[in-house]
Amino acid sequence: MKLLTCLFIMFSLTTPSLLFDFKSSSKPNSWVIVDDVVMGGRSSGSFNLDKNGNGVFQGHVSLENNGGFSSLRHRLAPAAVNGATQVYLRLKGDGKDYQFRVKPKAENYFSYISPFSTTGEWQEVLIPLKDMYPSFRGIKLDQPNFHEDTIEELTFLIANKRNEKFKLVIDKIELR
Repeated sequence: MKLLTCLFIMFSLTTPSLLFDFKSSSKPNSWVIVDDVVMGGRSSGSFNLDKNGNGVFQGHVSLENNGGFSSLRHRLAPAAVNGATQVYLRLKGDGKDYQFRVKPKAENYFSYISPFSTTGEWQEVLIPLKDMYPSFRGIKLDQPNFHEDTIEELTFLIANKRNEKFKLVIDKIELR
């Protein structure tokens, strides 16, 4: 019995835990755009599925009216971290910088953030959970980095302090 318990624990620690796969039976309509228009800005993002079943987050970031960001958010049932140490993203960007954000509780006022750069090609991005830092409205908080047991919200954000078009194609998100 102890051997089975040990094997189960080892397997659960090394098996990826799927947070979202756009090609599976996931519900892509559960992703929501939140742009700077919530505070008077003029950025505009959109989200749809491409012909290959990938999620496509695209639009234009505008600095007008003190704007400057567009984000794509998804709330999920609490996903147990279960010993995972990193987030795996399979995506194709446009050569621009983005942020990946998580919230352990959807009602938290802050997110844990990791910036990442895209290459213009399909890539696999690995984000160590321990390196995701807490931030609220662009201000890093004086609190510990990610150390939570669950994740309830995923977000992709672009906010490079310039007027620009953007396009991020997302295949899947996993905990590893």
